[in-house]
Amino acid sequence: MIIIMLGAPASGKGSVAEILTKELNIPAVSSGDIFRKHISEETEIGKKLKEYVTKGELVPDSIVLEMLEARLNEEDAKNGLILDGFVRTIPQAEALDKMLEARNQKIDLVVNLETSDEEILERVVNRRICKNCKAVYNTVLHPSAVKGKCDKCGGELYQRDDDTLERAKNRLEVYYKETAPLQEYYEKTGALYTTTLSVKINRMKDEVAHDVIEYLKTK
Repeated sequence: MIIIMLGAPASGKGSVAEILTKELNIPAVSSGDIFRKHISEETEIGKKLKEYVTKGELVPDSIVLEMLEARLNEEDAKNGLILDGFVRTIPQAEALDKMLEARNQKIDLVVNLETSDEEILERVVNRRICKNCKAVYNTVLHPSAVKGKCDKCGGELYQRDDDTLERAKNRLEVYYKETAPLQEYYEKTGALYTTTLSVKINRMKDEVAHDVIEYLKTK
């Protein structure tokens, strides 16, 4: 089973994917985590990635697809996976369709999360991440018990370089221009499932994930 998490930056894709991976017993693959791993290890791909990620711009399709194909070939992905951050453009979606077709696979579901721009910007600028276990907090909505320390492992919390208001606005602009058209693309294939995740209307990640699981039972 191949599931794509679609939605604007900080719309909650990773949080829902984390729950789905446990329920469906398939791994969740975050493009952001893979990108940051290459950047931190200063690989050749990482050096190229850094130029785009730090500016909040889309990474070229050729680089994205190279990493995605390698991930699909790993042992834990043999029964499928959840793609968080892949794909981001229609050309990427078309290339992925061809790649999966060659493997006798297909996109089973595209979960499209809707959240207001105002709430997304609030999430981004207040987001903090544990340097050790990568747990995610929000200084307003979900603060740690001890300021600057992770509740799970005691690690130091930090703000990513690209989690600024200016870069968040730029990422949203790029999303609406390059990625949002994928909604129509996947709607035509019958794979799109649109739902809302919003703290302000008390529709949380657990409820969204539950609805996705129930929807899959009808397919």
